[in-house]
Amino acid sequence: MTVALGGRPAAPVPVLDVGGTHVTAALVDPATSRAVPSSVIREPLAALAAADSILDAIALAALALPADHSPHWGVAMPGPFDYETGMGRFTGIGKFESLCGVDVGAGLRQRLGARADRLSFLNDADAFALGEYKAGAAAGHERAVCLTLGTGVGSSFLRDGRPVHEGAGVPPHGHVHRLTVRGRPLEETVSRRAVRLHYARHAGLAAPADETALPDVHEIAVRAQQGDTCASAAFRYAFEALGQALAPHIARFEATAVIIGGSMARSWDLIHPAFTRGLSQAAGPAVPVLPARQSAEAPLIGAAHWVQGSVNARS
Repeated sequence: MTVALGGRPAAPVPVLDVGGTHVTAALVDPATSRAVPSSVIREPLAALAAADSILDAIALAALALPADHSPHWGVAMPGPFDYETGMGRFTGIGKFESLCGVDVGAGLRQRLGARADRLSFLNDADAFALGEYKAGAAAGHERAVCLTLGTGVGSSFLRDGRPVHEGAGVPPHGHVHRLTVRGRPLEETVSRRAVRLHYARHAGLAAPADETALPDVHEIAVRAQQGDTCASAAFRYAFEALGQALAPHIARFEATAVIIGGSMARSWDLIHPAFTRGLSQAAGPAVPVLPARQSAEAPLIGAAHWVQGSVNARS
């Protein structure tokens, strides 16, 4: 059991996982490295709202947690974000634009009052990776590449349980979404939007004025599993490209595992063979490619792990 000074059990660590459509708040038990089930709160978040509205919504979820927790919060945030200072740097990405130049840390501390004396921010993909390292499929791997597949491609390169953002084998800033493949930015080939457009092209569908009229990824996956060759081709095109793009980085980083999570990873029987085929086509290493074990909970576990690491570093 994890104990605090005086022999008392350590207080749970409060965490926030901020996404483009939802914010999740939870308490993580340091003794088990798992979220306390009754504490997990998921609330909608309007990423195009004004800054005060976004901060109010995040704080509302946080304040709904039971109050008996540590005052040091872990906060997983998408980029671009200044994780050291807590300043938003969102621009040109279609979400959280109102937080650009806003001191998110100060805004949340003001709203949380006495319940927060410190916030430790980290990238949401790094939080996912740390969670999988602490309690999931990356456990025991000295070097792991962790991917989240959803609206885009999140990624983290872990060495000895720490995110690596520069150096040999690591993409710019440690995140693969900055890569290109087949002459185009990676997320124009591998993303929720890209898979839908691939399917439309393979199926000979005219691109609608509103792309939301196209079948969503989960529906395309169902069609592929039912024998729709156009749907299968859309997945194959996207995830072979992802394997090809990552192959040299996985090799140079000397990764011993690739861990894949996120909403699209539910279609594992479509993604895994295409991704590994792409790795092979690009002469990549024969590295194990594994599904995440804690896909939903991993960012919460990782944010708490980040807080505990910060506390230990200061001790």
